[in-house]
Amino acid sequence: MSVQEYLDKYMLSRKLEDAVNAAVRAKTPDPVLFISNHMRKSVQSVITKIKARQILDSRGIPTVEVDLFTNKGLFRASVPSGNSTAMYEALELRDGDKGVYLGNGVARAVRIINDKISEALVGMDPTLQSQIDQAMIDLDKTEKKGELGANAILAVSIAAAKAGAAEKEVPLYKHIADLAGKPTPMLPVPAFTVISGGKHAGNNLAIQEIMILPTGATRFEEALQMGSETYHHLKAVITEKYGAHDCNVGEDGGFAPNVSSFREALDLVQEAISRTGHNEKIKISLDVAATNFCIGTRYDLDFKSPQKSGQNFKSAEDMIELYKELCSDYPVVSIHDPFDKEDWERIKYFSGLGICQVVGGDLLMSNTKRIERAITESACNALLLKANQVGTVTEVIEVVKQAKEAHWGVVTSHRCGETVDSFIADLSVGLAAGQIKAGAPCRGERLEKYNQLLRIEEELGEEAVYAGEDWKQ
Repeated sequence: MSVQEYLDKYMLSRKLEDAVNAAVRAKTPDPVLFISNHMRKSVQSVITKIKARQILDSRGIPTVEVDLFTNKGLFRASVPSGNSTAMYEALELRDGDKGVYLGNGVARAVRIINDKISEALVGMDPTLQSQIDQAMIDLDKTEKKGELGANAILAVSIAAAKAGAAEKEVPLYKHIADLAGKPTPMLPVPAFTVISGGKHAGNNLAIQEIMILPTGATRFEEALQMGSETYHHLKAVITEKYGAHDCNVGEDGGFAPNVSSFREALDLVQEAISRTGHNEKIKISLDVAATNFCIGTRYDLDFKSPQKSGQNFKSAEDMIELYKELCSDYPVVSIHDPFDKEDWERIKYFSGLGICQVVGGDLLMSNTKRIERAITESACNALLLKANQVGTVTEVIEVVKQAKEAHWGVVTSHRCGETVDSFIADLSVGLAAGQIKAGAPCRGERLEKYNQLLRIEEELGEEAVYAGEDWKQ
């Protein structure tokens, strides 16, 4: 084949002429680079290869990482994992071999990606997120993604979203906003974990987390500063009262002083906030995770103290009165999972009091059927969104739409076993979630999310909108 025949066969003469004309119009000082980029952009991107591997999360437990290749580059994603999984959420696929990573290996999920999922998706357009996700759902054929594994499916779904954004030459949050019907991007109010308890720490505190919400900040950058300052003042407060040995941290970076009462822990946080001088600008949120210490119909506030367990039981009515007092005595504006995940009546009653935002985490598990029930019964008024409980980016978007149509708040959430993937930062902005829970303002895997939000705010410039006082929208 001659050069001319080759040019004619692939219509290269016309394409080269178009590229040269574009370079002339742009008056580029580097025509070779300009023409090269112009030609590359003219080629529609497709998925050319998918490669998965097993990596470790922030707890040292295996998880899945995926490299998805297109003719535009490599796009990497990794997925987090929680301390436990429940019957209503999408299923992780783990190996179960106790002799390897204590049964927590994900070699099966990796093989499924490299063999089955890769074969199904290679050649697809990465901008067609819903089609990519549906192809994996169809391949799995189970309601909870138990055949391929939600950890395998979500890692590929997120990597595809990143590739789709690159193909469209837009930031990831903008691509997500487009996929969701173009909501106006908004920087969320961060819920910084400052004290850890429950299953996330080795102290005696029953509740899982105490968080601070810088709702009075005017920009995310200012909110991050408030969170960091409060965190470091809290370290000083704990050191002064209990000694430096009580400044150990839990799995998500919150301090874990050996306190047992809600009030003792809240007093520490309140003192730290006071020292920052931002008293009126910072509110408090509690993640009670009450299912973890519910025994029958009662709540054991000393469940982590074997020598005391059983001596400090509270009824659901006692807990309601306790929450009322805490919301009155402290700037508590949000409570996650105040009762057992199956105690719909108490949650409904408490939510109806209207004294704070009531977030459904364990209650909902990001499950569309449970969300629908909660909407119908007015059982809560905010969704704790955990992408790995859902399984694909497309389904995550639909879950958020479901919550927003009910005028709920949305809290985009990390998991205790995290990676350095910052996807949930872009997700929260693109879906205008209003709130993000990504742990303490320390530890690299937590800060990666907050630092990405800083970058997004900088990129948006004057168009950046911080949720602030509108955090529940």
